[in-house]
Amino acid sequence: MTKPLLPIQQIAAKLGLPDKYFEPLGSAAGKIKLELLSDPAFVRRRGKLILVTATTPTVSGEGKTVTSIGLTQGLERIGKKSIITSREPSLGPVFGMKGGAAGGGMSQLEPSQKINLHFNGDFHAITSAHNLLAALVDAHLFHGNDLQLDPARITWPRSMDMNDRALRRITVEVGGKREGANRHTGFVITAASEIMAILALAASREDLRKRLDAIIVGTTKDGKPVRAQELGATGGMMALLTEAILPNLVQTTEGTPATVHTGPFANIAHGTSSILSQEMGLRLADYVVNECGFAADLGVEKYFDIVMPTSGIRPSVAVLVTTAQSLRNQGEGDLEKGFANLGKHIDSLKRFGVPIVAGINRFPKDTPAELDRLLGYCKEHGVVSALNEAFTKGGAGAAELAERVVETIAANPDANPQPIYSPNDSFEEKVHKVVVNVYGGAGATFSGQARTKLRQYAEWGYAKLPVCIAKTQYSLSDDPKKMGAPTGWTLNVTDANLSSGAGFVVAIAGNMMLMPGLPKISRAASIDVDPTGEITGV
Repeated sequence: MTKPLLPIQQIAAKLGLPDKYFEPLGSAAGKIKLELLSDPAFVRRRGKLILVTATTPTVSGEGKTVTSIGLTQGLERIGKKSIITSREPSLGPVFGMKGGAAGGGMSQLEPSQKINLHFNGDFHAITSAHNLLAALVDAHLFHGNDLQLDPARITWPRSMDMNDRALRRITVEVGGKREGANRHTGFVITAASEIMAILALAASREDLRKRLDAIIVGTTKDGKPVRAQELGATGGMMALLTEAILPNLVQTTEGTPATVHTGPFANIAHGTSSILSQEMGLRLADYVVNECGFAADLGVEKYFDIVMPTSGIRPSVAVLVTTAQSLRNQGEGDLEKGFANLGKHIDSLKRFGVPIVAGINRFPKDTPAELDRLLGYCKEHGVVSALNEAFTKGGAGAAELAERVVETIAANPDANPQPIYSPNDSFEEKVHKVVVNVYGGAGATFSGQARTKLRQYAEWGYAKLPVCIAKTQYSLSDDPKKMGAPTGWTLNVTDANLSSGAGFVVAIAGNMMLMPGLPKISRAASIDVDPTGEITGV
């Protein structure tokens, strides 16, 4: 049975968070003010950042969030001052197929129902800011188009935080025969909005303003970029985001401190919690657990190549979550064959130069023989490992994993992970180095459209930006049906997009779903409210 939630002021007190930097929102959550980061008493980063990633997942996931929460609880259980910095869930998965993203069992973020359902209005603020800019674009066309925007080359879509396939492609009517009438556009889910990525990467309000200014919404008729600043959009977007930029303080089922802030996709964006929440965690706790999206080929690569150069935060260790079921899936039913996937992720993490601890997440159907074989494989490959039973046992089930993590950090005090590529590499070289060193492929090919766009972005002055490769999460390759650790294959880059405000170029390999659809029977059918007003089924 879980403990009752502690008053949020007690969670703040655990961290030594001064009252003047904390604004409670009810009894179970609150906002941390940005002024904390400029206080001389909190200038120094005291904590160690722990990245949590995984081997290639199955559709149902491998319990990476549960492991992250359980590890944070386990660290507190062994006497360490710890905090988790987690992403905010999107309503798309909550009502879709995967469900909520606040953990489960004895390792959840609380209040989990509120966190899963439009928590503190952050996603709504991001959606509103995104759509304000979209509305200003069409209003500009309607009122004469002084900037000479080309209606056919407007790239800024609309946004909504819900799975709705009917909105992927739409036609907008701006009135009469004015320029831009019957323009084709569409919606992306809020987690795929560039404003979500911008908020997650912003270091301050000033930095947020610069990034919003820099958003490119399209080009003029003679091919020059048009930015949000030129539409007078930034001030309104700043007003909508002024509360959303503040990280949210909550707790785990065991009363361990947690922040929940921003939720960028790990395909089209970098897939981790905000830099601000991580910076705050590193000043308030000794160990900060930070989950990366999907497997190490996506979330961790983007952390080291996008987030780390942007923030200057260098992780001290990577926890690689794996399961017998994920490796059986990668081995097409054969666990031994699936070990190649685990081996490749270990190899990739070593290339980044980060110490590794393997966290083997135990599922009910796992046999002792399978778990022993997993532990043995890790030992054979020089990787410290531990079983994790946080779902059923909470922090006690992750205490051994926490011990191994602390020991590994202590044994590697000079860990200095590095990106895979240099900012001075061309976009094509950056993609090639990721494919060869992280994915295990032979290289990459680029469509004519992708090459033209990348050349244009370089000419506009963005040549030194990192690349964010958007590909399937279900394979190390760009083909979700290629299991294990395929070699000799080539990544096919079919298109490219510029996220100028976020500060990266997206190289698209395969069909990226930026507005998912609901399944035939969605989780909406099982979610309800009981007579007392309590939400059930989330």
